Amino acid sequence: MDAVILAAGFGTRLRPHTLTTPKPLLQVQGRPILDWIIGALPPVDRLVVVVNYLAEQIESYLATQTHVRNWTTVRQDVPRGTGDALRVCRPHIESDRFLVLNGDDLYGAADLALLATKPMGLLAHPVEEPRKFGIVFPRADGTLEKLIEKPPLDGRQLANIGAYLFPKRVFEIELPLSPRGEYEITDAVDTLAKSGPYHVVEATFWLPIGTVEAWHAAQNADVSRASR
Repeated sequence: MDAVILAAGFGTRLRPHTLTTPKPLLQVQGRPILDWIIGALPPVDRLVVVVNYLAEQIESYLATQTHVRNWTTVRQDVPRGTGDALRVCRPHIESDRFLVLNGDDLYGAADLALLATKPMGLLAHPVEEPRKFGIVFPRADGTLEKLIEKPPLDGRQLANIGAYLFPKRVFEIELPLSPRGEYEITDAVDTLAKSGPYHVVEATFWLPIGTVEAWHAAQNADVSRASR
């Protein structure tokens, strides 16, 4: 199994800290975010990291990390969404199934290991403000029924947290251009869910680091589940 980490973003909500450091290399409790993510992966044959902004710094880190020996980077020259970031990985994926993770969230190692046992699926985590997230609606058997972006709902719901397991045939899906002019990885999820059981794995740990406030809070969070 291969793994892809999406690390091409500009990190605008974390400025000024990201003016000279790419968001995946910001430190959480003495380790780069990217190091936490790679350290939480189950055993993988190959790691592909999608880069753009301050890519050289990310490549320098990858050359020194010891988690995954077989790694490469791929450039997303024009930021056209997560679906486009997935697309540019196609020539580098060698396995029949592969993980895809956001490059600015910490995930639980046990959760990723469980996701890796599925033919295809995603991680979801409870949130209290569903209007801010893409919300996952599972069937009784634990497979995905639908995924709705920022629905007008209140109360606890399961959010899509940007950790996916895809079959290689995901690259055959023709993604539409979204209203905001991007290609969305969730459109690939929707298509796959219509073709067969797409499993929803409820995560026990998730630490998103999208803002300065969240980054500061992460320095004192319990991250014991974020490493193998």
